[in-house]
Amino acid sequence: MTRRGRPPAVGPVTAVARCLLVAGLLTAAAGCGLTSGSPLTDDVEPGSIGKGEPLKGAQLTVTSKSFTEQLILGSIMGIAFEAAGADVIDRTGIQGSIGSREAVRKGDADAGYEYTGTAWITYLGHNRPITDPGEQWEAVKKEDAGNGLVWLPPSKLDNTYALAMNRRNAEKYGTKTMSEVARLAKTDPGAVKLCVEVEFANRADGLPGMQKRYGMAVPARDITQMDTGIIYTQTAKGSCTYGEVFTTDGRIKSMDLVVMDDDRKFFPNYNAAPMVNAKTLAQWPAIAEVLNPVTARLNNAVAQELNAKVDVDGEDPHQVALDWLVQEGFVKEG
Repeated sequence: MTRRGRPPAVGPVTAVARCLLVAGLLTAAAGCGLTSGSPLTDDVEPGSIGKGEPLKGAQLTVTSKSFTEQLILGSIMGIAFEAAGADVIDRTGIQGSIGSREAVRKGDADAGYEYTGTAWITYLGHNRPITDPGEQWEAVKKEDAGNGLVWLPPSKLDNTYALAMNRRNAEKYGTKTMSEVARLAKTDPGAVKLCVEVEFANRADGLPGMQKRYGMAVPARDITQMDTGIIYTQTAKGSCTYGEVFTTDGRIKSMDLVVMDDDRKFFPNYNAAPMVNAKTLAQWPAIAEVLNPVTARLNNAVAQELNAKVDVDGEDPHQVALDWLVQEGFVKEG
Protein backbone atom coordinates (compact mmCIF):
# COMPACT_ATOMS: atom_id res chain seq x y z
CA MET A 1 0.00 0.00 0.00
CA THR A 2 1.33 3.40 -0.93
CA ARG A 3 1.74 6.15 1.63
CA ARG A 4 -1.40 7.78 2.78
CA GLY A 5 0.24 11.17 3.20
CA ARG A 6 2.62 11.87 6.04
CA PRO A 7 3.60 15.34 7.21
CA PRO A 8 5.62 16.84 4.36
CA ALA A 9 9.22 17.96 4.68
CA VAL A 10 8.13 21.54 3.95
CA GLY A 11 6.53 23.85 6.49
CA PRO A 12 2.78 24.59 6.65
CA VAL A 13 3.06 27.84 4.68
CA THR A 14 4.74 26.07 1.75
CA ALA A 15 2.19 23.27 1.96
CA VAL A 16 -0.70 25.71 1.73
CA ALA A 17 0.86 27.32 -1.31
CA ARG A 18 1.11 23.93 -2.94
CA CYS A 19 -2.60 23.39 -2.28
CA LEU A 20 -3.45 26.05 -4.80
CA LEU A 21 -1.58 24.14 -7.49
CA VAL A 22 -3.00 20.76 -6.50
CA ALA A 23 -6.58 22.02 -6.35
CA GLY A 24 -6.35 23.06 -9.96
CA LEU A 25 -5.72 19.43 -10.91
CA LEU A 26 -8.93 18.09 -9.36
CA THR A 27 -10.80 17.61 -12.58
CA ALA A 28 -7.94 15.64 -14.07
CA ALA A 29 -7.48 13.17 -11.22
CA ALA A 30 -8.36 9.53 -11.75
CA GLY A 31 -10.64 7.72 -9.32
CA CYS A 32 -11.67 4.17 -8.46
CA GLY A 33 -11.49 2.97 -12.00
CA LEU A 34 -13.85 5.74 -13.11
CA THR A 35 -13.26 9.07 -14.78
CA SER A 36 -13.02 11.77 -12.10
CA GLY A 37 -16.26 13.65 -11.76
CA SER A 38 -18.33 10.80 -13.18
CA PRO A 39 -21.54 9.71 -11.45
CA LEU A 40 -21.66 6.50 -9.44
CA THR A 41 -24.19 4.09 -10.89
CA ASP A 42 -24.28 1.24 -8.39
CA ASP A 43 -27.63 -0.52 -8.17
CA VAL A 44 -27.91 -0.42 -4.38
CA GLU A 45 -30.72 -0.08 -1.86
CA PRO A 46 -30.78 0.66 1.87
CA GLY A 47 -29.76 -2.14 4.16
CA SER A 48 -29.10 -1.28 7.78
CA ILE A 49 -28.21 2.26 6.65
CA GLY A 50 -30.09 4.70 4.44
CA LYS A 51 -33.58 3.51 5.32
CA GLY A 52 -36.19 5.96 4.07
CA GLU A 53 -33.56 7.42 1.72
CA PRO A 54 -32.81 10.47 3.90
CA LEU A 55 -30.41 11.84 1.26
CA LYS A 56 -32.89 11.68 -1.63
CA GLY A 57 -32.49 14.83 -3.70
CA ALA A 58 -28.92 15.44 -2.55
CA GLN A 59 -26.15 15.75 -5.10
CA LEU A 60 -22.95 14.85 -3.28
CA THR A 61 -19.36 14.62 -4.44
CA VAL A 62 -16.99 12.26 -2.61
CA THR A 63 -13.22 12.51 -2.77
CA SER A 64 -10.12 10.65 -1.64
CA LYS A 65 -6.38 10.45 -2.09
CA SER A 66 -4.93 8.09 -4.66
CA PHE A 67 -3.63 5.10 -2.69
CA THR A 68 -5.50 1.84 -2.17
CA GLU A 69 -7.00 2.36 1.26
CA GLN A 70 -8.27 5.82 0.34
CA LEU A 71 -9.82 4.58 -2.90
CA ILE A 72 -11.68 1.91 -0.93
CA LEU A 73 -12.83 4.36 1.75
CA GLY A 74 -13.96 6.87 -0.86
CA SER A 75 -15.99 4.17 -2.59
CA ILE A 76 -17.50 3.02 0.70
CA MET A 77 -18.66 6.57 1.38
CA GLY A 78 -20.04 7.09 -2.11
CA ILE A 79 -21.96 3.80 -2.17
CA ALA A 80 -23.41 4.51 1.29
CA PHE A 81 -24.67 7.86 0.02
CA GLU A 82 -26.18 6.18 -3.04
CA ALA A 83 -28.07 3.69 -0.88
CA ALA A 84 -29.46 6.61 1.13
CA GLY A 85 -30.89 8.16 -2.04
CA ALA A 86 -28.23 10.65 -3.09
CA ASP A 87 -26.87 11.23 -6.57
CA VAL A 88 -23.14 10.83 -6.13
CA ILE A 89 -20.22 12.17 -8.13
CA ASP A 90 -16.95 10.25 -7.81
CA ARG A 91 -13.92 12.48 -7.47
CA THR A 92 -11.67 10.00 -5.72
CA GLY A 93 -8.01 9.37 -6.48
CA ILE A 94 -6.62 12.88 -6.12
CA GLN A 95 -2.82 12.87 -6.09
CA GLY A 96 -1.01 14.07 -2.99
CA SER A 97 -2.05 14.53 0.60
CA ILE A 98 -3.55 17.99 0.34
CA GLY A 99 -5.73 18.08 -2.77
CA SER A 100 -8.64 16.03 -1.45
CA ARG A 101 -8.81 18.08 1.76
CA GLU A 102 -8.81 21.32 -0.22
CA ALA A 103 -11.61 19.98 -2.40
CA VAL A 104 -13.80 19.47 0.67
CA ARG A 105 -12.77 22.72 2.32
CA LYS A 106 -13.55 24.76 -0.79
CA GLY A 107 -16.77 22.94 -1.56
CA ASP A 108 -15.50 21.30 -4.77
CA ALA A 109 -16.28 18.04 -2.97
CA ASP A 110 -18.59 17.38 -0.06
CA ALA A 111 -16.85 14.70 1.98
CA GLY A 112 -14.05 12.18 2.22
CA TYR A 113 -12.30 10.00 4.75
CA GLU A 114 -9.21 11.64 6.25
CA TYR A 115 -6.74 10.75 9.00
CA THR A 116 -6.63 12.57 12.33
CA GLY A 117 -2.83 12.55 12.57
CA THR A 118 -2.43 13.89 9.04
CA ALA A 119 -4.84 16.72 9.80
CA TRP A 120 -3.23 17.60 13.12
CA ILE A 121 0.37 17.55 11.95
CA THR A 122 0.29 18.23 8.21
CA TYR A 123 -2.71 20.50 7.71
CA LEU A 124 -2.97 22.24 11.08
CA GLY A 125 0.79 22.54 11.59
CA HIS A 126 1.28 20.97 15.03
CA ASN A 127 4.59 19.32 15.85
CA ARG A 128 3.45 17.10 18.70
CA PRO A 129 0.73 14.48 18.18
CA ILE A 130 -1.80 13.81 20.93
CA THR A 131 -1.34 10.35 22.42
CA ASP A 132 -4.99 9.51 23.11
CA PRO A 133 -6.81 8.83 19.81
CA GLY A 134 -10.10 10.24 21.09
CA GLU A 135 -8.47 13.43 22.28
CA GLN A 136 -6.58 13.69 18.98
CA TRP A 137 -9.87 13.54 17.06
CA GLU A 138 -11.53 16.06 19.39
CA ALA A 139 -8.66 18.50 18.92
CA VAL A 140 -8.78 18.17 15.13
CA LYS A 141 -12.55 18.52 15.10
CA LYS A 142 -12.43 21.66 17.23
CA GLU A 143 -9.66 23.41 15.30
CA ASP A 144 -10.87 22.43 11.82
CA ALA A 145 -14.33 23.84 12.52
CA GLY A 146 -12.77 27.22 11.82
CA ASN A 147 -11.88 25.97 8.33
CA GLY A 148 -15.45 25.06 7.50
CA LEU A 149 -14.88 21.34 8.04
CA VAL A 150 -16.78 18.94 10.30
CA TRP A 151 -15.17 15.72 11.51
CA LEU A 152 -17.66 12.95 12.21
CA PRO A 153 -16.81 10.23 14.78
CA PRO A 154 -13.61 8.35 13.95
CA SER A 155 -13.02 4.68 13.22
CA LYS A 156 -10.64 2.35 15.01
CA LEU A 157 -8.77 2.07 11.71
CA ASP A 158 -5.37 3.52 12.63
CA ASN A 159 -2.98 3.59 9.67
CA THR A 160 0.21 4.40 11.52
CA TYR A 161 3.82 3.23 11.58
CA ALA A 162 4.95 -0.03 13.19
CA LEU A 163 7.77 -2.54 13.20
CA ALA A 164 7.00 -6.08 12.05
CA MET A 165 8.84 -9.38 11.65
CA ASN A 166 8.16 -12.71 10.02
CA ARG A 167 6.60 -15.57 11.99
CA ARG A 168 9.84 -17.54 12.20
CA ASN A 169 11.76 -14.65 13.75
CA ALA A 170 8.86 -13.83 16.05
CA GLU A 171 9.04 -17.35 17.47
CA LYS A 172 12.85 -17.23 17.63
CA TYR A 173 13.20 -13.91 19.44
CA GLY A 174 9.83 -13.75 21.20
CA THR A 175 9.42 -9.98 21.00
CA LYS A 176 5.89 -8.59 21.04
CA THR A 177 6.46 -4.94 21.94
CA MET A 178 8.81 -2.16 20.88
CA SER A 179 10.27 -2.11 24.40
CA GLU A 180 11.22 -5.76 23.99
CA VAL A 181 12.88 -4.96 20.64
CA ALA A 182 14.90 -2.26 22.41
CA ARG A 183 15.99 -4.76 25.08
CA LEU A 184 16.95 -7.28 22.40
CA ALA A 185 19.08 -4.63 20.68
CA LYS A 186 21.05 -4.31 23.93
CA THR A 187 21.34 -7.99 24.87
CA ASP A 188 21.88 -9.36 21.35
CA PRO A 189 22.85 -6.39 19.11
CA GLY A 190 23.35 -8.41 15.95
CA ALA A 191 19.80 -9.75 16.14
CA VAL A 192 18.15 -6.42 15.42
CA LYS A 193 18.48 -5.54 11.75
CA LEU A 194 16.08 -2.84 10.56
CA CYS A 195 14.70 -2.14 7.09
CA VAL A 196 13.10 1.30 6.78
CA GLU A 197 12.10 3.92 4.21
CA VAL A 198 14.45 6.83 3.58
CA GLU A 199 11.84 9.26 4.91
CA PHE A 200 11.25 7.23 8.07
CA ALA A 201 15.00 7.05 8.70
CA ASN A 202 15.25 10.83 8.85
CA ARG A 203 11.98 11.96 10.45
CA ALA A 204 11.64 13.08 14.06
CA ASP A 205 8.47 10.99 14.30
CA GLY A 206 10.25 8.11 12.57
CA LEU A 207 13.43 6.21 13.35
CA PRO A 208 15.39 8.91 15.29
CA GLY A 209 12.46 9.67 17.58
CA MET A 210 11.56 6.00 17.96
CA GLN A 211 15.09 5.08 19.06
CA LYS A 212 15.15 7.98 21.50
CA ARG A 213 11.76 7.14 23.04
CA TYR A 214 12.61 3.47 23.49
CA GLY A 215 16.30 3.87 24.33
CA MET A 216 17.05 1.77 21.28
CA ALA A 217 20.57 2.00 19.89
CA VAL A 218 20.79 0.22 16.55
CA PRO A 219 24.11 0.88 14.75
CA ALA A 220 23.96 2.33 11.24
CA ARG A 221 25.44 -0.87 9.76
CA ASP A 222 22.30 -2.74 10.87
CA ILE A 223 19.85 -0.24 9.32
CA THR A 224 19.04 -0.57 5.62
CA GLN A 225 17.00 2.03 3.74
CA MET A 226 14.81 0.82 0.90
CA ASP A 227 11.50 1.34 -0.90
CA THR A 228 8.28 0.45 0.91
CA GLY A 229 7.38 -2.63 -1.12
CA ILE A 230 10.84 -4.13 -0.79
CA ILE A 231 10.68 -3.76 2.99
CA TYR A 232 7.73 -6.13 3.15
CA THR A 233 9.34 -8.79 0.97
CA GLN A 234 12.69 -8.60 2.76
CA THR A 235 11.01 -8.75 6.16
CA ALA A 236 8.96 -11.76 5.07
CA LYS A 237 12.18 -13.47 3.91
CA GLY A 238 13.90 -12.65 7.19
CA SER A 239 16.63 -10.54 5.59
CA CYS A 240 15.42 -7.79 7.91
CA THR A 241 14.63 -8.90 11.43
CA TYR A 242 12.28 -5.94 11.72
CA GLY A 243 10.75 -3.91 8.92
CA GLU A 244 8.93 -0.59 9.05
CA VAL A 245 5.32 -1.20 8.01
CA PHE A 246 1.97 0.56 8.01
CA THR A 247 -0.54 -1.04 10.33
CA THR A 248 -3.42 -1.39 7.86
CA ASP A 249 -1.37 -2.71 4.93
CA GLY A 250 -2.83 -5.88 3.43
CA ARG A 251 0.62 -7.40 3.04
CA ILE A 252 0.90 -7.80 6.81
CA LYS A 253 -1.77 -10.48 6.72
CA SER A 254 -0.89 -12.00 3.36
CA MET A 255 2.80 -12.37 4.31
CA ASP A 256 1.98 -13.46 7.88
CA LEU A 257 4.00 -10.68 9.50
CA VAL A 258 3.86 -10.09 13.25
CA VAL A 259 3.46 -6.45 14.30
CA MET A 260 5.19 -5.13 17.42
CA ASP A 261 3.01 -3.22 19.88
CA ASP A 262 3.95 0.44 20.27
CA ASP A 263 3.67 0.11 24.04
CA ARG A 264 5.01 3.60 24.77
CA LYS A 265 2.62 5.16 22.24
CA PHE A 266 5.30 6.92 20.26
CA PHE A 267 3.78 6.89 16.79
CA PRO A 268 0.97 9.37 16.03
CA ASN A 269 -2.64 8.21 15.74
CA TYR A 270 -3.89 8.15 12.15
CA ASN A 271 -7.52 7.20 12.67
CA ALA A 272 -9.73 7.48 9.60
CA ALA A 273 -12.83 9.64 10.00
CA PRO A 274 -15.31 11.31 7.64
CA MET A 275 -14.39 14.94 6.94
CA VAL A 276 -17.44 16.84 5.67
CA ASN A 277 -17.92 20.34 4.32
CA ALA A 278 -19.82 22.21 7.05
CA LYS A 279 -22.34 23.78 4.64
CA THR A 280 -23.09 20.41 3.10
CA LEU A 281 -23.69 18.82 6.51
CA ALA A 282 -25.95 21.69 7.55
CA GLN A 283 -28.07 21.08 4.45
CA TRP A 284 -27.98 17.29 4.70
CA PRO A 285 -27.52 16.36 8.39
CA ALA A 286 -28.53 12.76 7.62
CA ILE A 287 -25.00 12.28 6.25
CA ALA A 288 -23.92 11.62 9.84
CA GLU A 289 -26.51 8.92 10.52
CA VAL A 290 -25.62 7.22 7.23
CA LEU A 291 -21.85 7.18 7.81
CA ASN A 292 -21.53 6.67 11.57
CA PRO A 293 -22.41 2.94 11.64
CA VAL A 294 -20.12 2.25 8.68
CA THR A 295 -17.20 4.14 10.23
CA ALA A 296 -17.70 2.33 13.53
CA ARG A 297 -17.16 -1.02 11.78
CA LEU A 298 -13.80 -0.04 10.29
CA ASN A 299 -10.68 -1.22 12.09
CA ASN A 300 -7.18 -2.41 11.22
CA ALA A 301 -8.23 -6.01 10.60
CA VAL A 302 -10.96 -4.92 8.19
CA ALA A 303 -8.60 -2.51 6.43
CA GLN A 304 -5.88 -5.15 6.06
CA GLU A 305 -8.38 -7.56 4.52
CA LEU A 306 -9.83 -5.02 2.09
CA ASN A 307 -6.44 -3.58 1.14
CA ALA A 308 -5.11 -7.09 0.46
CA LYS A 309 -7.95 -7.78 -1.96
CA VAL A 310 -6.65 -4.90 -4.07
CA ASP A 311 -2.89 -4.94 -3.51
CA VAL A 312 -2.42 -8.71 -3.30
CA ASP A 313 -5.36 -10.20 -5.24
CA GLY A 314 -5.65 -7.45 -7.85
CA GLU A 315 -9.35 -6.67 -7.32
CA ASP A 316 -10.94 -3.30 -8.12
CA PRO A 317 -11.18 -0.96 -5.09
CA HIS A 318 -14.74 0.07 -5.87
CA GLN A 319 -15.93 -3.51 -6.16
CA VAL A 320 -14.13 -4.41 -2.93
CA ALA A 321 -15.96 -1.57 -1.17
CA LEU A 322 -19.33 -2.64 -2.58
CA ASP A 323 -18.81 -6.30 -1.65
CA TRP A 324 -17.90 -5.35 1.92
CA LEU A 325 -20.92 -3.07 2.38
CA VAL A 326 -23.22 -5.83 1.11
CA GLN A 327 -21.48 -8.46 3.23
CA GLU A 328 -21.92 -6.32 6.35
CA GLY A 329 -25.58 -5.70 5.55
CA PHE A 330 -25.15 -1.95 5.26
CA VAL A 331 -26.58 -1.93 1.73
CA LYS A 332 -28.38 -4.34 -0.56
CA GLU A 333 -27.79 -4.81 -4.25
CA GLY A 334 -30.90 -3.99 -6.30
